[in-house]
Amino acid sequence: MKKLSLLLLMLGSALGLSAQTAPCCHTDAVTEFTGLANREDFRMAHKDPLPYTYQGTAGTEVSFQAPDGKTAYGFLFKAKKPTDKYLFVYQEWYGLNDYVKKESEKLYNDLGGAVNVLAVDMYDKVVATNREEAAKTMQSVPRERLKAIMEGARDYAGKTAHIVTLGWCFGGAIALQSALLNGDRNLGCVMYYGMPEKDVNALKQLHGPVLGLFANKDKGITPQVVDEFEQNMQKAGKTLTVKRYDAEHAFANPSNPIYNSEATKDAYTHTLAFLKKQFRI
Repeated sequence: MKKLSLLLLMLGSALGLSAQTAPCCHTDAVTEFTGLANREDFRMAHKDPLPYTYQGTAGTEVSFQAPDGKTAYGFLFKAKKPTDKYLFVYQEWYGLNDYVKKESEKLYNDLGGAVNVLAVDMYDKVVATNREEAAKTMQSVPRERLKAIMEGARDYAGKTAHIVTLGWCFGGAIALQSALLNGDRNLGCVMYYGMPEKDVNALKQLHGPVLGLFANKDKGITPQVVDEFEQNMQKAGKTLTVKRYDAEHAFANPSNPIYNSEATKDAYTHTLAFLKKQFRI
């Protein structure tokens, strides 16, 4: 698996920063994030998730075709009334587990059921139960497949869709890449401690503002990475609001033993306000 990660890093380097040549998204931001899984301190920052079984009834599993010809999957909370408004929720590195379904349902309810909430499965139904499995799974998914799933979700929502993306950790990085792929259908993006896009030219193509929620004690997405993101978004002429917390990476994950309830509550308040503003509800 280390060889695979090195291969991915070499591939990202060889592809450079060209939007025309990169097989996933615009740069190697995703590859850079997956490369963090080789670092023991980053892996150890992710405590194994506590047991939890989703018991909600509002959501249902859905499938859709991706541009690579394969089937992709998600968990959909359908709006109470027909609407083209979609919130794409992107998982942490464990996969689309029951915690992600629970958080998606909370977002759905707190938005009054006025928005379709689609938790997108980036691992093709694979769910990791510990950090070692999560690291291996995250590194094993080809970048081309990640891109195809994001594009499949966009096409599933439809050409008239109005989309906001949201994700944590691995999903935070994916949320921004998904926002870029969504083009003018994108209304905004919420990133919880995900690897930012570093190509200013790519960021210039972004539609909608970004809310970034980061941890000052994060050993992967460090404050320096966040500083650079702020500078790059300013250069690109895009709107970025950053909230920084005196917390560890994955502070908002309730399955994490180092879950920070105070930081999570504040971050969620900003998240909900952002979503309501972008969706105009």
